[in-house]
Formats: sequence, C-alpha cells, structure tokens
Amino acid sequence: MADGKFRLKAQVSSDNPSAVKPALERLIANKGTIRQTEQGFEVEAELQGESARTLNRMILSELRKAEKRTRIRSEWTSGDTIERFFDYVSKGTSKARGK
Repeated sequence: MADGKFRLKAQVSSDNPSAVKPALERLIANKGTIRQTEQGFEVEAELQGESARTLNRMILSELRKAEKRTRIRSEWTSGDTIERFFDYVSKGTSKARGK
C-alpha cells in the first residue's frame, strides 16, 4: 500500500511532559509545530504513512517509551476524510467540512 499524506492536529498530555518533549520533537522534527500548553502540548504536522491508525500508533508508542502515562487526542485529515483517535482507540471518521 502506498504512503499517503496526513495532516495531524493533536493534544498530548503526560504525567511527565519534560520526558515526552524530546521524543515529540524528534517525531515531528521539521514536519510541523509543537506548542506547550498547561495540559501538555498542541501538535500540528503533516506526516506521510500507510494510514492514520498506523501513524497514530507509532507516535503514541514512541511517546509512551519516554513516559508510560502519556495520552493523545488526535485528528488526522487526508483528502476530505477526518479520523479521530483517543490514544489507540478510533473515535470515528467523518468528512471534512468546507471541501
């Protein structure tokens, strides 16, 4: 299966944000932005991968290697489809508005 482009918007929270930040910076690198918030981090990036599920799993797995109690609420957009996740669990798919 060919890799697709996905636009990520996510909120990352952790019991130890300082442990998660370097891993998050390594994963996102120059592909987007990371903004620190009171709850953790807001992330926006454009990534390539097989699927939103695969990319979401890869990011959360890497972040949990740095700090086990890390959570991610993510929204992945590809074309006119939006997929939402809370941690590893899919919360549904919808059509993007305004397209």
